[in-house]
Amino acid sequence: MISRRSFFKAAAVGAAAASLNLPGAELLSWAEPPRETGPGGPILLNSNENPYGPFPSVVGMPNPFLNANRYPDSSYEALVSRLAKMHKVTPEHILVGCGSTEALKLATTAFTGPGRKLITAAPTFEAVWFYAGATKADIVKIPLSTSYAHNLALMATEGQKGGGLIYVCNPNNPTASLTPRRTIENFIRDLPKGVYVLIDEAYHDLVTVSGDYISFLDQPIENEHVIVTRTFSKIYGMAGLRLGYAVAAPETIRRMAEYRQEDTANIFALRCALKALDSQQEYEAAVQRNTNDRAAFMHEAAARKIPTIPSWTNFVMVNALRPVKDVIEHFKQNNIRIGRPFPPMDTFARISLGTPAQMKAFWAAWDKLPKV
Repeated sequence: MISRRSFFKAAAVGAAAASLNLPGAELLSWAEPPRETGPGGPILLNSNENPYGPFPSVVGMPNPFLNANRYPDSSYEALVSRLAKMHKVTPEHILVGCGSTEALKLATTAFTGPGRKLITAAPTFEAVWFYAGATKADIVKIPLSTSYAHNLALMATEGQKGGGLIYVCNPNNPTASLTPRRTIENFIRDLPKGVYVLIDEAYHDLVTVSGDYISFLDQPIENEHVIVTRTFSKIYGMAGLRLGYAVAAPETIRRMAEYRQEDTANIFALRCALKALDSQQEYEAAVQRNTNDRAAFMHEAAARKIPTIPSWTNFVMVNALRPVKDVIEHFKQNNIRIGRPFPPMDTFARISLGTPAQMKAFWAAWDKLPKV
């Protein structure tokens, strides 16, 4: 199976970036893992990873191999119970898997196929395109609006024509932009009963207060065809451990679970997730640190008059005003990887936020670009 990370590796050319010294990061700074692939390896700002790693309480867990000889049933049940309590639902509403991409795959397998379309924005996170291709579904890609929100009017029109699953990544990857909650609600209410809507909230924890954004888990709506996915890859810094989950009506979860592989969530990842969920102070520090890093990036971009799309995530989409392939190659020559091209946005570069030292290197490399 193609994983979330592998979509971005082929043409990724990263960027390390300069940051301002803003408060709020000291609690977690010691846990930063090395970001290079080896001595002298490239700085990786290409995959929207958390450069600081898991929370200190997770890194400091005693005996990481505890119960490694046992199947993960009890730990799985413990995490499902914890998530159900957190989201005020029953365990039957929860499906935990190997990254949130497993939930995307299960939903796509369950609700698309011949005669049942997948409808998505373009550009967006492409995993569902690959999964729907395997089910022989028609894939309908709707360009984003001029504000980089999902064009829900056009998506609704396609949904009325027999759509099986509509995928809404909010905030969207790669644009880091929001689609207003109120427009998504109205959109869902007007869809035919047979159409499912998957709302990917992978970057939920990184959204600061916005009148346009309310999670569909924090404030759910009464619709058994709505599926919401979350991940431990971003704010929790556990991308390599592969753990995520879906929340939906029990019957919807049951239909998705028919296609799952048994025991895809390993016991170590499950234990780390349980520890992270109980580390509220570290969670809040991580959120503040990302907010600071994002503000620092936007400050540096504004100082250079670089056009950017307003970001609500741990990455920023900038308009380099030149072919992005040239920009990618420039950073590669400076030992930095940034995001790959995202057609049709052929002058835009997606920059994942790194540590202050990495961002300093990024801006130094940016300033070597030829003037336009």
